[in-house]
Amino acid sequence: MDMVRIGVLGTARITKAALIEAARQVPGVAVAAVAARDLPRAQAYALEHGIAVAYGSYDELLADSAIDAIYNPLPNSLHGPWTLQAITAGKHVLCEKPFASNAAEATLVAEAARSSSLVVMEAMHYRYHPLIRRLNEVVTKLGPVRSMQCWTSFVIADPGDIRYDYALGGGALMDGGCYAIDCMRMLAGEAEVGGALADTGSDRLVDRALAARLSFGDGATGWFESAFTRSGEFRADLHVTCDGGTVHMDNFIRPHAGHLEPGGDGSGMAAEAEEPGTWTSYVWQLRAFAEAIRTGSEVETSAGNAVATMRVIDAAYRAAGLPTR
Repeated sequence: MDMVRIGVLGTARITKAALIEAARQVPGVAVAAVAARDLPRAQAYALEHGIAVAYGSYDELLADSAIDAIYNPLPNSLHGPWTLQAITAGKHVLCEKPFASNAAEATLVAEAARSSSLVVMEAMHYRYHPLIRRLNEVVTKLGPVRSMQCWTSFVIADPGDIRYDYALGGGALMDGGCYAIDCMRMLAGEAEVGGALADTGSDRLVDRALAARLSFGDGATGWFESAFTRSGEFRADLHVTCDGGTVHMDNFIRPHAGHLEPGGDGSGMAAEAEEPGTWTSYVWQLRAFAEAIRTGSEVETSAGNAVATMRVIDAAYRAAGLPTR
């Protein structure tokens, strides 16, 4: 396949950085179409971003035989249903995190992906950046992991933002906590939830903040806290304690703007990325997605990996006394 032609479901803000700008730096990838719930909205978005084709419904986009793959940045509650429909239409899918509303829905999507010959990938973009590969290398050399702490904080000033909406799969755990869980699973393996505490709004359903204690199969422990704030700064910090030393990373979610510091016995280990630092993690992600479509290579953030993360999310909600999404 000379060109991977991608269609976008919806006009979410994240699409500009995660796909449109990234595609300009990935040869052989084109953002070829966009669909919205009404045609004028899709046409305006297409005109603004130089996209050739606009559709007034998601179904029309999925029916376009010229489109090879779908990018799904819809609200969380629509990730699972529309990824399933895209698979049914024979399209590869790059689905924004979290992969689905809950583990049961994620399992349905993973089973559909497994039964197809399609690439179905969760957009945990940070995982594809060279600095995260370096993080893995340093932790492996200093390991085994004994404990981890992770903090994520997203600034959401508007109380009416969809990320506060339970029906749309909202919550701090779904939005930022999924990154923390995925990262700690990457470093220490599968996790069990030992306890959780949440701060909710007046509806008692959506977590503005949630903290959870995790345990891992080799005896390692983990703790994370994910929050929405009305002001302040974005935060995504990770601290790992290993037998041979410690590792701290600022901004692991956006590693192209992050910083990695090994300490203790690992203080002499170079922390810099081994590749040029000008590409964002979204560019690295899109490269991996396109390569998997062309060659059938495995992706790190597969549907199966997403199911494992969603199981921990569900368990954390139950431990905090909240319903799953």
